[in-house]
Amino acid sequence: MFKTITVPKRTIMTPGPVEVNPKVLQVMSNSILGQYDPVFLDIMNEVKELIKQPFGTKNEQAFAIDGSSRSGIEAAMIAILEKGDKVLIPAFGRFAYLLAEIAGRCGAEVVLLEKSWESPFAQQDIIEKVKEVKPKLVAMVHGETANGQIQDLDEIGAYCQANDVLLLVDMVATFAGVELKVDEWGVDIAIAGSQKCLSVPAGMSLVTFNKRVEKLIKERYQLELGLSKDIRNERFIQSNYLDLSQLMNYWNEERINHHTEATTLVYGVHEGLRLLLEEGLENVHRRHLLNNQAIVAGVKAMGLEIFGAPDTKMPTVTPVIIPDGVDALAVPRLLLEQFGVEIAGSFGELNGKIWRIGNMGYSSRHENVLAVLGALESVLIYYGADIQVGKAVKAALDVYL
Repeated sequence: MFKTITVPKRTIMTPGPVEVNPKVLQVMSNSILGQYDPVFLDIMNEVKELIKQPFGTKNEQAFAIDGSSRSGIEAAMIAILEKGDKVLIPAFGRFAYLLAEIAGRCGAEVVLLEKSWESPFAQQDIIEKVKEVKPKLVAMVHGETANGQIQDLDEIGAYCQANDVLLLVDMVATFAGVELKVDEWGVDIAIAGSQKCLSVPAGMSLVTFNKRVEKLIKERYQLELGLSKDIRNERFIQSNYLDLSQLMNYWNEERINHHTEATTLVYGVHEGLRLLLEEGLENVHRRHLLNNQAIVAGVKAMGLEIFGAPDTKMPTVTPVIIPDGVDALAVPRLLLEQFGVEIAGSFGELNGKIWRIGNMGYSSRHENVLAVLGALESVLIYYGADIQVGKAVKAALDVYL
């Protein structure tokens, strides 16, 4: 006989998922509404407006896609790219290679501009490569969770806007935790997700795009065959489920019957966004910056090093270099088993070399910061690491008090 699930309490300090705000969980426990219920349609309309503010945009098109952040990234890429299109992807961490993977599966000609993972690009380096390659699309990551680095975008966006190049940006790790200026930076299409700084369960991706992208998407519109045999298109978007041209019309007044909406997740996204604005976006950003400062102070007080360029470190992730002689897997395992605290490792060339401490959304609270620092110090002592003892929590308290 199977028993009811019992879920242990955790302090989740990973770069995603993060702890869900209890108010979000409460709202998500409401009764199910039909997806065309007028009350639910009003909720959808409000979600469209709420999404725009953390993105820093006045775009008409802003809505949610059923699926984790990757669904939004894939939907955006396949909506823009057709076979033979040239795309430039500047890579300074793992998730740029996801963009390259998706672009390759679209049949696009992928040009990777690669560098070490220690820092992002100088914007001019990317601009020079755009001049050389002349791509249809530049696709890049704003905040790289693999290495905790953040990329400036304003000069790149300005060049792309002036030279008829589209700019797609993965803002999954920075949305709702860092100030974003999609319009001011010249970003044509931006993607985020529910499971990081928004503090909503994974399962919804958020997207916004401007008139340049909207025009392109409309040119590729094909309505599902079961709804119409007349609206066909030789340039149809490869996926039906992730077809932005149909999803746009599902979220807009036309309300085509595209899929059965995950109504409770939409409730959660609405509440997560509402709570952001209730706290105030400036206050949210300050909270993340303050807790980041405390985490960094505590890590350094132990004598540990932080990976990457300090001037371009993102406030939502702290990559800690694993000290010599310490088992990279044993420390996170003991943290979880004995303290109920979860941190993460990394990927690719940084796998086994750094731990990543997240500082996102509802997890970005000073009690969580103190808990992870105290627990990490204790576990490192247990494993005989050469660290400064008894200083981490005090260093963080010095930031707060």
